[in-house]
Amino acid sequence: MSLSLNLSETTLHHLIEATGATEVHGQDGGPLLLAATDKESPSGTMRLFTGGLVQKIVWTKLVVPAREVTTCMIFAFAEPPGGLPHFTLDCSDHGNGGYAFHLDMLPRVELATHVAYMDEVFGPLTKAYTSGGALPGLSPTRTTRRQFAMMSPWMLVNLADEPAFHAIGATVRAYADHWLRILGSGLSTDVEASLADTDLATRDAQVRLNLFSPHIDPVWGRVDSMIGPDAATTMRSQLQQA
Repeated sequence: MSLSLNLSETTLHHLIEATGATEVHGQDGGPLLLAATDKESPSGTMRLFTGGLVQKIVWTKLVVPAREVTTCMIFAFAEPPGGLPHFTLDCSDHGNGGYAFHLDMLPRVELATHVAYMDEVFGPLTKAYTSGGALPGLSPTRTTRRQFAMMSPWMLVNLADEPAFHAIGATVRAYADHWLRILGSGLSTDVEASLADTDLATRDAQVRLNLFSPHIDPVWGRVDSMIGPDAATTMRSQLQQA
């Protein structure tokens, strides 16, 4: 098993067990989406989980056998009308001994005007962010400034050598456990009240529309070419729609 697939599946199982989400299967009883022609061709898989403490968890896997590339993504969404953050982990094997990952929680309000929310939701991640970002063997990605602007200042997004990728697993677990604690306990009364100035569901819909847009993230052009535009559109629609 690839290292990225192992990290992604381990994290996914942890989230499912903790949230009580259940899988929505395709007509054949398998994953909701499976786009593949043969084992030598690029393939795409999407699994969907709903219910419990979450609105949905979307898990995707893209594989390019000829290049020994495997890319996995988890996006776990809290309920759109509330202020709880979303959780995401993206990780990949590059096939040349290199790896990459993207780890974050997606804020539901503008942090600059909701400092109490920022302190309560993201402040506890600072220790994990600092230690994770300081691991030897990390290097910058080509993530654009527009993509950075979509996420939080606590986002970790790096290329990694094998030792660093192994080591980042502890940081991934720390982020996931913090998100699960917030999901279980909810926001404090004062912080929840401070979000009344934001239409949370409308903002969430717009952010998700932009975040997974081919005009913002060029990866979707590559996904289209790998598994076909219909399958790629199905993946995007599950990520964008509440």
